[in-house]
Amino acid sequence: MLYHLRYERWHFKTSMTKIDRALSNVPSRLDAASAVPLYQQLVVQLENRIASGEFGPGSVLPGEFDLSRGYGVSRITAKRALDELADAGLVKRERGRGTKVLKRPKAAAMRTSIDGWLDTISLMQSTTDVRLLQLDYLSATPDIAAALEVPQGTEVQRSVRVRTLEGTPMSYLVCFLPGAIGHGFDEDDLRKTAMLKLLERAGHTVALARQTVSATLATPETAQALDLLAGAPLLEVRRIARDADNVAVQYIRALYSPELYHIEMAMTRKVGPDGPLWSAEEDPS
Repeated sequence: MLYHLRYERWHFKTSMTKIDRALSNVPSRLDAASAVPLYQQLVVQLENRIASGEFGPGSVLPGEFDLSRGYGVSRITAKRALDELADAGLVKRERGRGTKVLKRPKAAAMRTSIDGWLDTISLMQSTTDVRLLQLDYLSATPDIAAALEVPQGTEVQRSVRVRTLEGTPMSYLVCFLPGAIGHGFDEDDLRKTAMLKLLERAGHTVALARQTVSATLATPETAQALDLLAGAPLLEVRRIARDADNVAVQYIRALYSPELYHIEMAMTRKVGPDGPLWSAEEDPS
């Protein structure tokens, strides 16, 4: 029996009640002690409620007064949050009519599977555009040194890039390579050639990798690069790639917009002597 687990959308969803219930009864989910300003926290809350479908296209968001009561913030904070949503093109504010959610065309998403990650990365690099934000060399910190299995302080190359899909920013990539490999190519190479091909050209064809997937929030820097709101949810992938000799040749931290990057996998249930066994497989669809 095959069970498909499709991660069609990666969202932090609020569990707040519908607008027809008194917002004054909804407990605040904003953290006054957080380094993220309250208006940005409120923007993310409202954006998630829009993305989840709680407030669909054409519906009216709570007004400044209701938001200030429901979330325990000032009306100035509520107004700024609504203005931010309007500036981002999510809503339209009209005097006397409230703040209405706009319908936005849904961009095509890049899909990847757990098992076919190498093929997916190759496809991604051939179907998306890349913008190089930064390229430098630095001494490996303990975590980078551990990932690349080099002594702490060893020279490593760091590149920061943004990939776009059909003109829309999709991923924010921070990549670390051993300095000896990184010196084999320059900024122009990173703009024009896929990283896997650069590694192959340097004599280190990627043969295997291990990656972890988690979630994080957009910092002001990454939010600007990905054209998102600060504090927006992001899919975080950390991956260590190895060549055929099992040498760690790349450590990358990739942040993806959940609207444009989906992970799919299937699980097969097999009954063994000790009960059901589960194994992940690539989704055949």
